[in-house]
Amino acid sequence: MGYEDETFSEEVLAKAKTARVYIEHLYKVQSQHHKERKDRRRALEEELQKPGLTQEERDAARAELARREREFSRLQRQRLSMDDYEPLKLIGKGAFGEVRICRDRHTGCLVAVKKLRKAEMVKRGQVHHVRAERNVLAEVRHKSVVRLLCSFQDEETLYLVMEYMPGGDLMTLLIRQEILPEAMARFYLAQTVIALEAIHAAGYIHRDIKPDNLLLDAQGHMKLSDFGLCKPVDVNLLPAFHAAATPAALQQLPPSPDQASQNEQLRHWQQNRRKLAYSTVGTPDYIAPEVLMKKGYGMECDWWSLGAIMFEMIVGFPPFYSDDPMTTCRKIVNWSTYLRFPAEAETSLSREARDLILRLLCDVDHRLGANGAGEIKRHPFFRGIDWARLYESTPPYRPPITHELDTQNFEQYEDPEERRPGARGSASRTRIVTDPNFIGYTYKPFESVQQQGSAVKTPPNAAGMAYGQSLGFCFRMLSDQAWHSSVSALVSCSAPAFYLDYDMDHQYARRAPRCAGLIPAFPEQPRGGV
Repeated sequence: MGYEDETFSEEVLAKAKTARVYIEHLYKVQSQHHKERKDRRRALEEELQKPGLTQEERDAARAELARREREFSRLQRQRLSMDDYEPLKLIGKGAFGEVRICRDRHTGCLVAVKKLRKAEMVKRGQVHHVRAERNVLAEVRHKSVVRLLCSFQDEETLYLVMEYMPGGDLMTLLIRQEILPEAMARFYLAQTVIALEAIHAAGYIHRDIKPDNLLLDAQGHMKLSDFGLCKPVDVNLLPAFHAAATPAALQQLPPSPDQASQNEQLRHWQQNRRKLAYSTVGTPDYIAPEVLMKKGYGMECDWWSLGAIMFEMIVGFPPFYSDDPMTTCRKIVNWSTYLRFPAEAETSLSREARDLILRLLCDVDHRLGANGAGEIKRHPFFRGIDWARLYESTPPYRPPITHELDTQNFEQYEDPEERRPGARGSASRTRIVTDPNFIGYTYKPFESVQQQGSAVKTPPNAAGMAYGQSLGFCFRMLSDQAWHSSVSALVSCSAPAFYLDYDMDHQYARRAPRCAGLIPAFPEQPRGGV
């Protein structure tokens, strides 16, 4: 009886699927790393063609790149864990995890480590969401986006290590200031436009820009931190909304508030905004109507969010605010009825500010930004903004920071599980990751070689370390039949003609000799498949 006649259990098939996903990802990563190495060498050679360089300088530059490539290869072999970071202060909590300030034990630098519980991600259907966050932060390397330093995982938790932004978020600034002067709002709206332009250029749509996703560095410059910890608004939690979103039902909404109730709204919003933002349902105040209605939407939905944030900056609360998320959603969908400026704002806002809000909070077909960020940049409200040098200019606000670990710009949390400085976590859970949902989550950028330099850790017995966690280990989890099934399915695809050793935790591949009895040998095949 051949393997094709065998019937496999669900457990065996699941393991075979995991093995195949590992291998397919392995080839993808290997190919990508090879391309990136070639691109770096090509870029260097182009730079070296410029006049004025001696041959010694050119040789030194090539040697430096070669050194960094070797360091990067070592970095790829490292097994990162929370043992590499000293936990200091808790600065954020959400439905799925937390954010802590930590100190990198190897560089001494402060970083922000976001921890996300895998079980919660899977339970609430947020695997795609968290992968998208990691992908955006890894792919968009821009001064307006918070930088992802690395990501790793253990059996229970995902970790994102990001640059620490000690100035807190826009929500904190709005709580302190209540209403921003137009000049300050203009500066931060312009930086948000630059961030969204960078995200869109990479092919991503945010869909839920809000004040707690916009962070300030120590100088007061704003950067986008994608998605954040809070559970995004899940319209599936509002099943009655779509059933009730008829003209007759919309007519049953409360009437637009008068001036007295507007002032009451402002006080209530300022008292409860953070609690509302971190509720289990989340806040829908900044979400575009086409997203709520589950219609087709594009990058224009982010410009709606920009308009809602602008309204809050210069009026004091979101344009469709209500205590009840359902009511907020209905107001957003029926925006033409409920978009109103308070009487005080009507007289205090500039004509340009009012016009920009109205051209952002409108139908998709007429929304500014539908043809690119340039439409928004050219609006008269932004007259005088030097877009090319905005991040080199002096911000209108400098966050109060008195010392390195000053967290006054963040909400203060009780932290009963806070670990003592210097304590190290257990590495017992840092094992091979077998959940296919999170394969490929680990990320280490080439730029980190510059940051770590010669301090990059070299694992003991680096030449042979991967064998213990190699493909052989992966397939020892399988029966012979499952191994055969997985490899048979794989060898039909295009693959490089070399043998692979693989660190399962870090998707590290290298050329390796065939090791009889340890790693099953792939059959020789030419490039382009069999």
